[in-house]
Amino acid sequence: MELPTPEDLRERRNDLGLTQSDLAQKADVSQPLIARIEGGDVDPRLSTLRRIVTALEEAEGGLMRAEQLMHSPVVSVPPDASVRETTELMDEKSYSQVPVIRDGIPQGIIGMSDIRQRSEDNVGDLPVAEVMGEAVSTVEPDATIDAIDAHLDHNDAVLVVDNGETVGIITEADIARHIS
Repeated sequence: MELPTPEDLRERRNDLGLTQSDLAQKADVSQPLIARIEGGDVDPRLSTLRRIVTALEEAEGGLMRAEQLMHSPVVSVPPDASVRETTELMDEKSYSQVPVIRDGIPQGIIGMSDIRQRSEDNVGDLPVAEVMGEAVSTVEPDATIDAIDAHLDHNDAVLVVDNGETVGIITEADIARHIS
């Protein structure tokens, strides 16, 4: 990641017609701090710089959020579905994984790798709840692409949850589709 220079920040702010006060309010920092950063008098913390850049991206209309990236409606299975039914669904949809959801609430995620790791001859007869991975990463619809990307560093998928209800799913493929 290439960090913007003070001149870059000032130019982007001016191009958007924002005052230092406008940018400070959007980034939740003080106007004097914006002035000192743009003047090159202070090197901001990375978290502060990220808030400023995020505010500029939002003002430019270029900041992607979960609700723009997610795949919806979510194809899922309940915890009591059989592994056989689930693999048939994944084959039909060409998915390598599906979320396990009960009453809109994520319970876990099951993927082909979870199924292959089981040694039982009757794995297809088992309920999904006995085979699924219970760790599932969730974000809210307004989560930024950076936050989603951080979750995807450690998970195969991120579920988008709004008021306790699963409304979407995001995978690396969804990110790649919107970036390219």
